[in-house]
Amino acid sequence: MNPSTALATVLVDALARLGVRHVVLCPGSRSAPLAYALAEAADAGRIELHVRIDERTAAFLALGLSRGDDQHAPAAVVTTSGTAVANLHPAVLEAAHSGVPLLVLSADRPHELRGTGASQTTDQVKIFGSAVRWFGEIPAPTAYAEGQIAGWRNVLARAVAAARGQVGRQPGPVQLNIGFTEPLTPDDEPALAQGDPDAGLTRIAVAAQPRPVLIESGPRTVVLAGDGAGAEAAELAEKARWPLLAEPSSGVRQSGTVAPYRLLLGGELGEKIERVVVFGRPTLSRPVTQLLSRGSAEVIVVSPRPDWTDAGRKAALVVPAVAVAEGHEPDESWLSEWISAGKSATAAVDSVLDEELREGRVTGPFVARELSAVTRPGELLVCGASNPIRDLDLVARIPVGAEILANRGLAGIDGTISTAIGAALASARRTRLLVGDLTFLHDAGALSLGAGERRPDLQIVVVDDNGGGIFATLEHGARAEAGERQLRHYERVFGTAQQVELETLVRAYGVSYTRVRGGDELRAALAAPFSGISVLHVPIDRTRHRELAQKLRQAVQAQA
Repeated sequence: MNPSTALATVLVDALARLGVRHVVLCPGSRSAPLAYALAEAADAGRIELHVRIDERTAAFLALGLSRGDDQHAPAAVVTTSGTAVANLHPAVLEAAHSGVPLLVLSADRPHELRGTGASQTTDQVKIFGSAVRWFGEIPAPTAYAEGQIAGWRNVLARAVAAARGQVGRQPGPVQLNIGFTEPLTPDDEPALAQGDPDAGLTRIAVAAQPRPVLIESGPRTVVLAGDGAGAEAAELAEKARWPLLAEPSSGVRQSGTVAPYRLLLGGELGEKIERVVVFGRPTLSRPVTQLLSRGSAEVIVVSPRPDWTDAGRKAALVVPAVAVAEGHEPDESWLSEWISAGKSATAAVDSVLDEELREGRVTGPFVARELSAVTRPGELLVCGASNPIRDLDLVARIPVGAEILANRGLAGIDGTISTAIGAALASARRTRLLVGDLTFLHDAGALSLGAGERRPDLQIVVVDDNGGGIFATLEHGARAEAGERQLRHYERVFGTAQQVELETLVRAYGVSYTRVRGGDELRAALAAPFSGISVLHVPIDRTRHRELAQKLRQAVQAQA
């Protein structure tokens, strides 16, 4: 067997043995040996192969496949050499900051061609810098020798273990750069004799859980659950009887949490907080950032990662795990105060949104509320960055067993549709995606699926405010009110209204499209069954974002 075919065959076999179930392949010449081996493995049912023509989309698809995998196995993305590898960088960065396992297999020219001007040849070694948890390289073999096989398997085993977080307790992206020399197509030699199929596949045990640090009673405490916080946050809040303030993608955004907490933090109740126990990465709102930065409340960060969350640099203690100290005495009045305030704030928010609807105005928070209301146990709700995730943060109440996912590692708008498709495919869950129009347009190419590719049951809800609506609620929107010149500048560099006809674009990809014109139509469309990929297009008025935000704040303050 020619050496490139041998290398690719061994690596794909090892991928399957190491538990990797999903591989995303982008077409290319230098990666052809891997493509042939993956196609054979997919035919044999050993892995599921997904083919995409755009590397950026492919990488976010792999990210979503990893997020949706119930075994937390890394999905792999395979590219050819050159700029193809560089296009993976946004998803690699997101995986790094959100702690999602991701395996990059970058095909490369033989190392001796670097620096010679050879076509599609650049320095791919550690191209992602410090974003990857581990980097490895397999030079292009010039001859096949059976003794190489265990070594090839061992390098891949190290890569998969590093991606899983079995080494260093930090799941995330890894890169294995693999050289291939010609010929790049299989020959007519007999099948590869691999000897012991487990030779070189080092088994790495997961490190034991750290001993928790005990937290004493006393200060008025809240548990703040950011992105990826997990069940530990809810368990601590329940056992200690402390209020739980949970972002949508925390994993614990259930009906018992204080939904509009960010509108309460700036008031009298927020000023009473004396201690905050932080799980995950809270990144959504300025009131939370101010709480963690002002220094009047003690901050305890719970994180096993070296890049723990402490943007305000006020953390008094950083620990891998916590527990309530023996003899803890719950302050039920403190918890009741938050629960009561949360219910009143929720009623105030609902009242404003319903009033807007009676006056003929569908709003972003209304769409988020109705979307979360139809989410059922076992379903998946994926949310894009910018206003949609903040709208969910304000109103979302989902049942136990449902899950909200979002790319909050770097909170970018890129790759969101691809991530949702990947999560839906890997989890086999009925999935909805909530995005703004710019986020949708940024990744509309993800709707381009080949004829043989599996399609998930995914309903994409596009809240279309014709541009960058989030800037209206920030200081940029306030400045735009100062005069005609400021408004003109705002519209050009922040508003960025687009002229894409969404229906034409969506139907060009062969995807079902529905335009929603009011609250009743939205409820009906969300309640209707769906299969395959479909788009609900909900236009709203961007010019009223600042006014709506002010009305919500005033309504909640009036209830306090």
